Amino acid sequence: MGAFVISRRFNDEYKFVFTSRKGKVIFTSLSYELRFECEEDIERFKKTIEFSKFLKFKGSGGKYFFKLMLNDVHFATSRKYTTELLLQKGIKEIMTYASKAEILDFSSNESIFEDEEIFEEEEVE
Repeated sequence: MGAFVISRRFNDEYKFVFTSRKGKVIFTSLSYELRFECEEDIERFKKTIEFSKFLKFKGSGGKYFFKLMLNDVHFATSRKYTTELLLQKGIKEIMTYASKAEILDFSSNESIFEDEEIFEEEEVE
């Protein structure tokens, strides 16, 4: 179904990505100082997705990308696509699944998985 994934940048600011059903990043947000700003913008985007605009570009390396505009403000930038058709598929994925996508928060420094205990085998003599 796709998901919004919140994480931290190296400078400790927050960002989120929207991933496809297959786990590929489709777009990356701008930076946010506070985590809750990410959540607010994701929810706002999910509610007003039909008002989004996609400005399409072809980079100097020949790859395609788009800037996602929300209320005429730059909201996010897509990954690079090798063809215009793949770019269109990325946009279609957003329009189809983003409004229903869950939000995953990986921004804390804490481990989200419990450490496995390592059992050492005792030598039997």
